Amino acid sequence: MPLPLIFAPVVFLLLAAIQPAAITAQSVPAICVGDDACIACHQDKVNSYRRTAHSLTSRPADRDSVHGGFGPGSNILRTVNTNLYFEMTTNEAGLFQTAWLRRPPNEIGHHTERFGVVVGSGRKGQTYLFWKDDELFQLPISYWTEVGGWVNSPGYPDGIAVFNRPVTPRCLECHATAFKSLAPPINHFDKTTLVLGITCEKCHGPGSEHVALYRSKAPPQSPTNGAILNPARFARDRQVDVCALCHAAGSPRPSVPSLSFVPGDVLDQFIDVPKPAPNAHVDVHGGHTQLLQRSRCFRSSATMTCSTCHDVHAPQRDLASFAPKCLACHKIESCGKFATLGRKISDQCVVCHMPLQSTDLIISSANGTKLQPKVRNHQIAIYPEVQLQ
Repeated sequence: MPLPLIFAPVVFLLLAAIQPAAITAQSVPAICVGDDACIACHQDKVNSYRRTAHSLTSRPADRDSVHGGFGPGSNILRTVNTNLYFEMTTNEAGLFQTAWLRRPPNEIGHHTERFGVVVGSGRKGQTYLFWKDDELFQLPISYWTEVGGWVNSPGYPDGIAVFNRPVTPRCLECHATAFKSLAPPINHFDKTTLVLGITCEKCHGPGSEHVALYRSKAPPQSPTNGAILNPARFARDRQVDVCALCHAAGSPRPSVPSLSFVPGDVLDQFIDVPKPAPNAHVDVHGGHTQLLQRSRCFRSSATMTCSTCHDVHAPQRDLASFAPKCLACHKIESCGKFATLGRKISDQCVVCHMPLQSTDLIISSANGTKLQPKVRNHQIAIYPEVQLQ
């Protein structure tokens, strides 16, 4: 028999579900053309970009995109409630998540939903969304890469089956490229308009005019006349705004629809970006741009932006590869560790000065064990507690 929804006062932390005061339905721009239209001229960049966490931040759910196990021994998550467990199954109709609840004396209840959307590249973990008609919700069980298995979704209480957490436009604004809201309710969308992943046009703007120009008999001679946005040519504050849309834990301003911001705009007009006091705590998960802006490196430079260190078009997993960026301005001999460790520190700049720290905004659990991922602190500074060997 169906297991009734169990309502709980939980907060959608992983997807930053912040409900605006008012929602206005918006249309997906018809002039967006999709990444496949970019490949003809930018094949290497597009193919490289498709392996990045941004590109993979949301995808359709299938056996390739969902990292958790569906076979015996890996498809069960038990909870602190000995009468409740979750089971992940697959068949020709798709992937499914079921909550099984035993009620005394012998009654068994269950609630099953189909995996619809994967959120997260899987580097740290993934969470999953499901459709109920045209309304989008988060599934109660996620995947945690560090433990290699299923866990309660962040913010979900262990031992309770919750299938009613809505996915808001603000969630999708950071984890997808385009959609049409049909609110109310807040999680009501036109499924046919949902463009998953962060695609080229999220940062470069709609590309139909650009594609038409370069397919014409007389393409523009100057790239600045190419009818496309290039954030690298923006003023510094506008470059940072492109990243801060999703990396500053901002919430929509009342009555401003999601997807209103276009790269090059002043972000503050669309998103209320927290401006913490100089010594106030900023969590390492949501405050990347605020932490960077606190850094002496950023404040001492007139040109430093996120892309000074990050190549958004390629996966970046090798911490040592960031060291030359640091050593372009800093001499290794000036580091306080140089006297004792010598040149072995030459590729450890990020390890020492941007350490991994636990976030308080993503907290999950698995059968009573609390889990908190570590996220890199983007405030470039001296951290005496970090010990290099």
